[in-house]
Amino acid sequence: MLITICDDKNALGEQAAARGGWLIRKAIAERGECNVAFVTGTSQVATLKALALESKIDWTKVNVFLLDEFIGLERGHKASSSTFLYENFLNLISGVNSFHAICPDADKIDETLKNLNDTMKNHPLDVAFICIGENGHLAFNDPPADFDTKDPYILVELEDRSRRQQANEGWFKSINDVPKTAITMSIHEIMSSKHIIVSCPDQRKAKAVAMCIYDDLTPLSPCTAIRRGNDTALFLDRLSACLVFSDQRKY
Repeated sequence: MLITICDDKNALGEQAAARGGWLIRKAIAERGECNVAFVTGTSQVATLKALALESKIDWTKVNVFLLDEFIGLERGHKASSSTFLYENFLNLISGVNSFHAICPDADKIDETLKNLNDTMKNHPLDVAFICIGENGHLAFNDPPADFDTKDPYILVELEDRSRRQQANEGWFKSINDVPKTAITMSIHEIMSSKHIIVSCPDQRKAKAVAMCIYDDLTPLSPCTAIRRGNDTALFLDRLSACLVFSDQRKY
């Protein structure tokens, strides 16, 4: 795993986007297309904005997937992964070959999972842009995460720490408004990506970053799974990296 520590979140976003952009161009040059997954949230804004400025990428040859989506959100809700990605990325580029949104309807979960999982069989990931949650989750794979399932997308229940993070970031008025279930890309599917870009700024992520680097690889620390990725690049700023020089967490 390659770890890069940047001065601030903007520099982090630029470097993560530069590496990700190069990998996308490489896949297009080799195969004529590229399959890319994106996580969403405030930690990803700098990376997405910088990636949208990568003028040498032919986005019409890129298939875009989401890592997760809440169940039960109305269309257009600001916390929706689809809404976020449109506002912070898709609307800033000329257009993609395909965008595979995750249907949030509670009465269509089985259909949605079947369609997504069938689609992923023919779209192995080239690049996955991900982050680490404050509780150590990857996508919405909260601890204890399912390390065994081979299904690309799964239905999960969100733990309170994960839901509280969403409320604290301002996506919902309170934790009571945060949905309790979501569809998420599985740990196995994320780790199957040929390349993984982890953009993880801000001091609130420092303990989770330390967890990722120092904890035993276990479902209780889902983020540790990135250490077994095919090619993982972890981008930190000075705040999120404040515990990485040695394990300085206090228990």
